[in-house]
Amino acid sequence: MISFLDLQKINQRYENAFQEKLKSVLEKGWYVLGDEVRKFEEDFAHYSGSKYAVGIGNGLDAITLTFLGYIEIGVLRKGDEILVPANTYIASILGIIHAGLIPILVEPKIETYTIDPDLIESKITFKTKGILVVHLYGQLAAMKRINEIAKLHNLIVVEDAAQGHGLPFEGDHTRTFSFYPGKNLGALGDGGAVVSNDSQLVEVISKLRNYGSEKKYFNETIGFNSRLDELQAAFLNCKLPDLDQDNDKRRKIAARYIREIINDKIILPQWDFSTSHVFHLFVIRTQNRDQLQKYLSENGIQTLIHYPIAPHQQKALQEWNHLRFPITEQIHNEVLSLPMSPVLNNDEVTHIIKVLNHY
Repeated sequence: MISFLDLQKINQRYENAFQEKLKSVLEKGWYVLGDEVRKFEEDFAHYSGSKYAVGIGNGLDAITLTFLGYIEIGVLRKGDEILVPANTYIASILGIIHAGLIPILVEPKIETYTIDPDLIESKITFKTKGILVVHLYGQLAAMKRINEIAKLHNLIVVEDAAQGHGLPFEGDHTRTFSFYPGKNLGALGDGGAVVSNDSQLVEVISKLRNYGSEKKYFNETIGFNSRLDELQAAFLNCKLPDLDQDNDKRRKIAARYIREIINDKIILPQWDFSTSHVFHLFVIRTQNRDQLQKYLSENGIQTLIHYPIAPHQQKALQEWNHLRFPITEQIHNEVLSLPMSPVLNNDEVTHIIKVLNHY
């Protein structure tokens, strides 16, 4: 069976380095907000082309604390509306809700699965104060157009890049990240970060993640306990130097899929073969998804569905269950994710393409 994502094989490349990092952390005896977190924050900020990075406990908290930070510095107020794509993973929406803000769902472009700029302005009201852009599946959203709209209406832009490690920046915005193990840059547990050029925002987020405290036992605001773990930061420090190379491998696999899968029953992603996609996921669409998934499994290929239920149809958000988002619902009913990782070999890719072409 070709695994959808072989995390053991991905991390086996770093086994010796991980062991050395574990030994180093144990010997130092400093397990929270130590040298490894500081090094990762410095290196990840530099990698991202930003002035600052703050290590957070996970990707959801990174979103929540970013919006709470904007509230703390007076840019947002509780009850403000934030536009967000309707087809995102629910964590994007939960982060807005946890911050006391109101998510307003906007349909995506079906070609890119990212928020449709042509629909944004129709959703803007006097309560709208920001846009949470999601680079879903690793696809860079239409940032140039979104930036223009945001500037025109004086909106903040936050980028949920949980699936977009290594994407180029277009505009001076704040990005949130998850380092969940399956991400392009994955830890061996939970982790997250916020990167930004806004020193005031970063200072507040740094306090919020640590009980609202900059100095121990002196609490300046109502904070949380959401700090990037020292050991996970150490592991991420081992993996960060290879992120661009791993993303290149993902793009090469994606290029083969796009060029060589020829089947009119399958809709492939649209991509211009640039760095605008890091292919966290390679997502196809088909009208008979269950049948195709069963066929692939019978031929030794594991696939997953990202995601089977749209956020507005979830029980947790039942006040939205009456809403209808036809494009989002079509996407959630048709998408299927093929194996995609930097350790997928050519023979495996060839087999996947051959099986799909015979479907």
